[in-house]
Formats: sequence, C-alpha cells, structure tokens
Amino acid sequence: MMKELVEYIARSIVNAPDDVKVTEDTDAGGVVLKLEVNVEDKGRVIGKQGRVAEAMRTLLRVVATKEGTRVRLEII
Repeated sequence: MMKELVEYIARSIVNAPDDVKVTEDTDAGGVVLKLEVNVEDKGRVIGKQGRVAEAMRTLLRVVATKEGTRVRLEII
C-alpha cells in the first residue's frame, strides 16, 4: 500500500514517470521506502524547501499508523 502510494505520487509530478523506482526494505525501525527518480526530476519530488517530500512523508506516516508500523522515505 505505502509503496504504491509513493510511486503514484512521484509518477504524477515528474517529467519522466518511467524512471520512477520505489524499493521497500524493512529494518529494526520499520519500513524503509527508497524513491529513485531521474536526476532532472529530483527538485520536483523534493519541492521548494522540501515541502513536497514532507507532504509525502506525512501521508506515509498516516498510512503506517493505520497499519501499526513505522515508515521512512529516502529520496535517492
């Protein structure tokens, strides 16, 4: 669920949606989602002052809380 959410949001805002790749790992702290995008789209995903990235992290926290886990989003 969380992986698909990040992928959907990222594909919606970038210029090269085919380059979007989301991988999901788990560690002691919970789920780690790694988002990879085209170098030219990195600014779009992060947003001005990190607002887009922070909004995605907020949505992920809501979903993770409902699932009873923790989540981290890393933009590579």
